[in-house]
Amino acid sequence: MSKALEQGKEAAPPRKPLLGSCWGCRILSGSALIGAGFWVYLGPRRVISQGFAPSAWTIVQLSFAASLVCWGVITLVDPVGKQKK
Repeated sequence: MSKALEQGKEAAPPRKPLLGSCWGCRILSGSALIGAGFWVYLGPRRVISQGFAPSAWTIVQLSFAASLVCWGVITLVDPVGKQKK
């Protein structure tokens, strides 16, 4: 029984990245993440522009917005898929 499972695993094709084969999916999801990061950035930026001192929550929101934008750029650029070729 274990040999049949081992043979099935060997015959399976290698897994592809989730969005690696679909350029349109990468553009849509990457631009959505960048847009979400910009939208999250606008909230704390509005508070800071009104003259209030930034609180810890404001800094967390700005960091989260930056991480969303970075995630979107990485989704668009796809450095992992390019390294395998």
